[in-house]
Amino acid sequence: MLIVSIPTFAGGLLTNTNQHAAFLRMLSRGATFEIDGALSNPAGLAFLPNDGFHVGLSIQSAFQTRNIDASFMTYSGLDLTNPTAPVPTVSDKAYSKYYKGKAAAPVIPSVFAAYKKGDWTISGFFAITAGGGKASFDDGLPIFESAAMAKIFQKSLDGVAQGGLIMTPDKYIINSAMDGKQYIYSLQLGLTYKINDWLSAFAGGRMNYFTGGYKGFLNANLKEAYGGGELMDLELDCDQTGWGLTPVLGVDAKFGKFNIGAKYEFKTNLNIENKTNNLKYPDSAESLVGSYKDGVNTPNDIPSMLSVAVAYEILPVLRASVEYHFYDDKKAGMAGDKQKYLTKGTNEYLMGIEWDVTKQLSLSCGGQITDYGLSDNFQNDTSFSCDSYTLGVGAKVVLSERANLNVGYMWTTYEDYTKTSKNYSGTGLPGTNVYSRTNKVFGLSIDYRF
Repeated sequence: MLIVSIPTFAGGLLTNTNQHAAFLRMLSRGATFEIDGALSNPAGLAFLPNDGFHVGLSIQSAFQTRNIDASFMTYSGLDLTNPTAPVPTVSDKAYSKYYKGKAAAPVIPSVFAAYKKGDWTISGFFAITAGGGKASFDDGLPIFESAAMAKIFQKSLDGVAQGGLIMTPDKYIINSAMDGKQYIYSLQLGLTYKINDWLSAFAGGRMNYFTGGYKGFLNANLKEAYGGGELMDLELDCDQTGWGLTPVLGVDAKFGKFNIGAKYEFKTNLNIENKTNNLKYPDSAESLVGSYKDGVNTPNDIPSMLSVAVAYEILPVLRASVEYHFYDDKKAGMAGDKQKYLTKGTNEYLMGIEWDVTKQLSLSCGGQITDYGLSDNFQNDTSFSCDSYTLGVGAKVVLSERANLNVGYMWTTYEDYTKTSKNYSGTGLPGTNVYSRTNKVFGLSIDYRF
């Protein structure tokens, strides 16, 4: 329950696509011939204008919020008309609370490189291709509080015959907080071959290393007016690691003023293993946190991904590009097989336009629509997504014949997702969560040709 999925960037449920400031300022980069194509269009590197070494260094800063507006029913007492079988009574007013989560990644580096000689180009990049930040929920999550309330009340039922105190929410205090961080570091290498003047192909592979850490607690105590004392105690300190290999294929075709770039990334089988430093919970919470015991493995596959982009030179100083991404999330293994609850894979639609204002300055902007196959059974407090649209703006500055500076800013607007349940967090009572998110990313990149 303590784990939090924190995809910080654009892309599929478990994938980041923006690793270079050129993406932030234009978004559609799947048909580029520049060095950021080592990720977005590796086959296009065959058409780099010059032989020799080409490198790019990018630094980004990303800030995201992940909030939950929770409202759920609680028990208010007992109907004691039948002392031998008291019946719980439900409050006539829902318990409501707004839970705020923040994810920050102030420094996210990426490095791109290519060496072109004649018809052959070898290329690679190092980047954080998923995750990339730390998420903090200072007040815990509704799934914690609601489950704790229900279990505490059930505990009080067991003591009714002995004249025990009925643990309604006004009699105790729950303190809860959690942090989660995850990164997938990726190193890709591959080879591009220029088949003829208009066609090229790429083949390569990417090594992915997952590392994450999760810390959280929940403490429930009686208020001093009722004698004080501990009612429930949960603690978790768990590190996770894993690795997997992604084969990548690509093609690029030039037809006059048109260029078409396509790439396919195969599914990455990736399991993450727990190294649990501390796990403390009552027997009643076994089903909630038992999966984070030391040595337990959990699937965290990276889905296969298809990218197709078309760029067109409208004028010598004006270019436009459109692009489509498909992430086959339904076939990527996730914890608890939750991928089965997706209604479809992820579809992304991107476009961008770039205008050379002068020989030294190009301005650009772009947009992206992301459509997930979400469902109520897929969404939960510890891992939720929202459909969105993204806008990006920025510029490229030609510093010299060999060096370019890219600067970009991207922000995402998410559609709130409302989940209503008749059995909220297993309490047997109804409730509703409204999931919301925000995302802002700023980046700078330097590209240099030796």
